[in-house]
Amino acid sequence: MHNANIKQISASSERPLVVDLDGTLIKTDILFETASEFVTTHPFQSFKLLGWLQESKSLLKEKLAQLSRLEVAELPYNRVLVAWLHQQRELGRRIILATATHRIIADRVAAHLKIFDEVISTDRTTNLKAGFKRDALVERFGERGFDYVGNDCPDLPVWKSANRAYLVSSSPSFIAQVKKIGNLEEVFESERPAVKKAVFKALRPHQWVKNLLLFIPLLAAHRVGDFSSVINVLIAFLVFGLTASSVYLLNDISDVLDDRHHHRKRNRPFAAGNLSLLLGWCLWPIILASAFGLAALLLPPAFVGVLAAYFALTMAYSLRLKQSAILDVLTLAGLYTIRIVAGAAAISVQLSFWLISFSVFIFLSLAFIKRFSELKTARSIGHEGNIRGRGYVHQDLELVSSMGSSAGYLSVLVLALYIQDVHTAEMYSAPQLIWLACPILLYWISRAWLIAHRGQMHDDPIVFAIKDRVSWVVATCFLGVFVLARVLS
Repeated sequence: MHNANIKQISASSERPLVVDLDGTLIKTDILFETASEFVTTHPFQSFKLLGWLQESKSLLKEKLAQLSRLEVAELPYNRVLVAWLHQQRELGRRIILATATHRIIADRVAAHLKIFDEVISTDRTTNLKAGFKRDALVERFGERGFDYVGNDCPDLPVWKSANRAYLVSSSPSFIAQVKKIGNLEEVFESERPAVKKAVFKALRPHQWVKNLLLFIPLLAAHRVGDFSSVINVLIAFLVFGLTASSVYLLNDISDVLDDRHHHRKRNRPFAAGNLSLLLGWCLWPIILASAFGLAALLLPPAFVGVLAAYFALTMAYSLRLKQSAILDVLTLAGLYTIRIVAGAAAISVQLSFWLISFSVFIFLSLAFIKRFSELKTARSIGHEGNIRGRGYVHQDLELVSSMGSSAGYLSVLVLALYIQDVHTAEMYSAPQLIWLACPILLYWISRAWLIAHRGQMHDDPIVFAIKDRVSWVVATCFLGVFVLARVLS
């Protein structure tokens, strides 16, 4: 029995082991990666994709590969499979990368991994996929003259001509389908979670809590008891949530290359290869259209206009403004403030000058905290120079801190001036009590910046505040002051 095993291993080592790339060696698809990169970096030249595709799919892949700045070292590789391939190479097996990806990128992947003896890939004349791949391998190695590692339906004809089939998949139905061929040797986990779970994570429903800002005009106008106003704000909350989720999808798609260099963002579904970029491109406009449809049917036209402005500004931020120093934090502050404007539009009330002014400064401070935290993290890991995907360098850390804390304290000044406004006396029975809110706010802003300086702040200060018990206590006390000012005489 021992001798039989030795002969079996020896026979296997004599046959080349052919490995697919897209969905097999990596958890993503190079065509979708390069096409998505092209669309996000050259949005007004997207029409070129159709022209290249009309001529041939091979040409499309070649053009995209030539223009791509894809970093193969950061691709989401199937770690278990890569480790197994290294073991096979140590046993003396000849390993070949055979992929429908264009040779320009396939060669770079092979050079990075250093486990392949040869690369067979798409070129200008042949798109090496399905039957074309099978024909190329059979012509080179003969029928049953190779073993093959693949992951999807286009690999079925290749497995039928292979001696042994190796499968990367977590789908019981597809595994059963490959077993019917009769040569399935081993199955490797795809290392991808269920699509529903990955989509839910990509939509980031926990970020919807930011849309609670829509309720501020309802509270400020003292219309909590108005049923129709409450319903309108609840609908507006849902609409903004859907819009925000669609933008998160688009933002993550456009940020894939940068996110893979970030210690936390590299685990986002698109960057990690857990969700198809093609699915993302199909999903975000559907969600966005649903949001605008609901808004147009159920809410005032003014709200729809504010929602459109929010989406346009978010798009500008995602595609360009987030890479520009100062403009990025001003835009973030604007996006938070627009939520308050939208809340007012949903119930058709006029916004207070003081509320808008306060919002701009407090959210500008939070935006600076976000950037400060990123710079702080970069400095702690020894990164120097430009921060990837941002308009800052590590020397900006102290200046960002100064500007951000100043903006926070200006929001307290606005609150103090609001107390002295003649209209405040008309709305509150005891407006002098609102002075108590000033030290409460000073404490929270100072504490937030102190935590950021210690390197303990979450990348998103809003998420930090949601999870921070002290912030909840401060918020309760802050709102309690205004309630007391309203009811006490």
